[in-house]
This record gives sequence, structure tokens and C-alpha cells, in this order.
Amino acid sequence: MDVETDSLRWFQQVADGTTVTEVSELEEVTQSGVSRALARLEAEVGTPLLRRSGRILRMTHAGSVFKRHVDALLHQLDDGIAAVSQLIEPETGTVALAFQQSLGTWLVPDLVRSFRTAHPGIRFLLTQARDELQSAALDGGQADLEIGTSRPVDPAVRSRRVALEPLRLALPGDHQLAGQQRIHLAEVSGESFVSLRPASALRQLADELCVRAGFHPAVVFEGDDLSTVRGFVAAGLGVAIVPAPRAGSPESATGPVLYSEILDAGAVREICLRWPAERRLLPAAELFRQHVIRRATAGRFPALSR
Repeated sequence: MDVETDSLRWFQQVADGTTVTEVSELEEVTQSGVSRALARLEAEVGTPLLRRSGRILRMTHAGSVFKRHVDALLHQLDDGIAAVSQLIEPETGTVALAFQQSLGTWLVPDLVRSFRTAHPGIRFLLTQARDELQSAALDGGQADLEIGTSRPVDPAVRSRRVALEPLRLALPGDHQLAGQQRIHLAEVSGESFVSLRPASALRQLADELCVRAGFHPAVVFEGDDLSTVRGFVAAGLGVAIVPAPRAGSPESATGPVLYSEILDAGAVREICLRWPAERRLLPAAELFRQHVIRRATAGRFPALSR
């Protein structure tokens, strides 16, 4: 088969409801040229793809089947053209970045803002990833890069640690230990705990810290995100092990939740940058990857809240 790309695009437009007249005006070609191209396409396929219904062309059953494949083909073609455009001019590319929700209040905004100062033409496609030991954010090319906490080694993913995030004990403002700046977890072994769900990497780390301190935490409420956990703590429903607030983030504001430094060894979580091992990053994503690593090496991340 010797099918022209224009014929496929014009078929797609007509199948989506655009008239031949409109296609000819949009594409700056004669109506007879569009009609001949559609006829050649049907001849190549070997069956009618469109039928006239009054003044409108509608798809035949074969046309409906064919169009699904045309849509996928043209989508892949457009992605390929965009990829080549990025190779030619990386400053107009797009970075698909996935990140854990708890990093979206301080780290990711700082990285994107500082990067766009030097590369204002690069766009970002941002998606949130769950704080779980297994993440599919990089699978199937859904994201170029992911920023999250450390996970088991995966040969399909490369990883670079960019920061160590201290953990804190969140306490209701009226708790008897709320004024204590530093604390051992054993001191709250009899307290009710508010936590994330068991699949969360942070939940598993928090549980391990408590076990090493000599007790199993009595979890009375489980949330899907840290803002919910902090809300339950503010309501006086328990204490929680959470990341230390960063300066300028919403959780750093003075309010009904106070934070104490945890003195137990290992009360930190690793923040890592991850990217596919078997897929070469396009230039825009590679520029951002290098930017994150440079800022990590220089320690240029938002400071902890005082």
C-alpha cells in the first residue's frame, strides 16, 4: 500500500464531522483534491470507508474500524514529529514529571520555578504519584521523570538520591508534649496514632521506627494524604509521624499542629529522582534531570521551617 499521510488526516477530519468544504478551506486544497484523495484511500484499503447521508459523509462499518487505527497511527506520528522537534530545539519541549503529593508543596514548585528561569519555553506535564513502594508512573512512558521517596531496586529504573527529608512527630497544639522540641518515640508509645494507609512507603517507615522504639503504634485513623493526617492531628485525634515542614509551605504556618524533632535513629526518608533505564530522555527532560541533580549537589532546596 502507498497511502499518503494527507489522505489519512483528511479521512480523520471528515470522519470526525468536518465537511469536505471545511477540510479544503483548512488545508488550502480544492474540494475535488480532497475527494480524490479519499477515493484513493478507499481504493488502497479495498472497501468504502465513507457513505453520503444527505450533504454529510458518515463512516461505514469498515470506516469505523479503520478510524481507530488511523487515530493511533497519526497520534504516534505526531509524537514522533514532536520528538524530532525537541531534538532540533529542546527549549520548546515538554517535561512529563510525576511526583509524590507531599513534595508538591515545597520541592517540586522550587525545582520547576528555578528551572523555568533559565528555560522559559519548556512546558511541564505534572502528575501526582502515590506514596507507595511500587509505582507505575514511569511505566509505558507516562512520565519522563519521577520525584519520590526511595523504593526497592528496579533494574528498569535509574535513581539518584537528591535529599534526606527529616521526619517529625506532629502533635495537637494542646498536647502535653507539644512544647517539647525534641522527643523519643518511646515517649508516645501509649498515644493514638494517625497515619497513611498501609501501602504507603511513609507508613511502613513510621511503623518500623515505632517497632524499633519498642512498640506497635495504635493507629486509630488512616488517611490517603498527609493533609488529611495533619487535619486529624489538629482535631486532637492522635499524633503522627510526618515529613518536617519546609519554609514557605502551607504546613509550616503557625496553627493547631506543632512539630517535635524525632531523636530516634533513622527518622528520615530519602527523596530520589528516577528515570527509565531503557528509554533515552528527550532533551527537555534531560535538561531538567541535570538541573535537579545540580541543585541537589549544591544543597539548594528550601530550608526546614523553624
